[in-house]
Amino acid sequence: MLFVIFLSNVAFRSNAQNLVPVKVEIKKEGNNFQLLRGGQPYFIKGAGGTNYTERMAQYGGNSIRTWDTRNGEDVLNKANKLGVTVTMGLNVARERHGFNYDDTAAVKQQLETLREQVRRYKNHPALLIWGIGNELNLNYKNPKVWDAVNEIAKMIHQEDPNHPVTTMLAGVNKTEIDHIKNKCPALDLISVQVYGGLASVPQQLRSAGWEGPYMVTEWGPTGHWEGLQTLWRAPIEETSSEKAAVYKSRYEYSMERDKAKCLGSYVFLWGQKQERTPTWYGLFTEKGEESEVVDVMQFLWSGKWPQNQAPHIYSFQVDNKKVTDNIVLKPGHSFEVVATAFDPNKDELNYVWELLEEATKLGEGGDREERPGKLENMITDKANGKAILKAPAKEGAYRLFVYILDGHNKVATANIPFYVKE
Repeated sequence: MLFVIFLSNVAFRSNAQNLVPVKVEIKKEGNNFQLLRGGQPYFIKGAGGTNYTERMAQYGGNSIRTWDTRNGEDVLNKANKLGVTVTMGLNVARERHGFNYDDTAAVKQQLETLREQVRRYKNHPALLIWGIGNELNLNYKNPKVWDAVNEIAKMIHQEDPNHPVTTMLAGVNKTEIDHIKNKCPALDLISVQVYGGLASVPQQLRSAGWEGPYMVTEWGPTGHWEGLQTLWRAPIEETSSEKAAVYKSRYEYSMERDKAKCLGSYVFLWGQKQERTPTWYGLFTEKGEESEVVDVMQFLWSGKWPQNQAPHIYSFQVDNKKVTDNIVLKPGHSFEVVATAFDPNKDELNYVWELLEEATKLGEGGDREERPGKLENMITDKANGKAILKAPAKEGAYRLFVYILDGHNKVATANIPFYVKE
């Protein structure tokens, strides 16, 4: 597959020569590591994404992470205004998208494209760390990608002596750790992206032979690939309240307990996206409403809970069955739906229902997915968390969602996959 790297013809607006960078470095004392920014200790309390940055800063976060340099100047300027930093991603081609790391001309072209991006932003005071690629180890075969990563890291150090360089790995795997150790000496640290296994990251890294510094650049709920599934292989998503509990426990058990080597983390996703469902990974709804996980992050970052907390959902059932019961409904028949929740601030709750087809056009590694089709006029609200669902006439897999709103931009979410069949 021909791979073309797009570089905007718009003239660079930032004059990097007129900006004064803040020196960022990793200090080693014995077997311990510490990130220093401007000579001061800096533990990353970050979020992945560029949406709602004001809220992140207000809630105690101090850094955002990007996957590329699109709108880089605006992102950096906004971060600087808010007093937060940016781990700036460099979009490196993936073998699973058709790039060939045996193609020396394409590899060189990519290097020079990235050089221009580094030159453009290297002196910005909000810049914290450079991130080379995203999950380049996902479904790849050619280890020459790590040679390219090392050349990019060397280039960055030549162009920018003020900021560390990392690459983001999908999970913790000894094979990749060995490649990094042998082929990428120019990297200053590694970054791992782990979901259900977050609490075991420190031990996994030690078992894989990594004794250097690291950060976690994606972490969040139990991933759709690693949790429970229905008999028809629909992944079962945690409710927003279940997510809040696991975010808190996993963070406290891993990042808070391994500050000797862990330099911090970026929670995923500080925004919203469609990935298997519209609610799985985003801490916000499409309208910007905040889930209970946002409350947890505010507590983890600042030590304080918000004054207004999100609703808490206890249970969600269809036809007196819970999500793990492999619910099969007869087409055209009606079934009772019940969601049980409470609000910590005793706000009146409003229940919004949505019925979607099960997602079938699926991405990989966070690739873009289309939101599944919505079925209208299939749900009759009965108030107070109760509704009547009319099962679709067409056989197949569906998913029922509930959004529980407190009227103050806070929300609880849950969904149940079910199958329609005679």
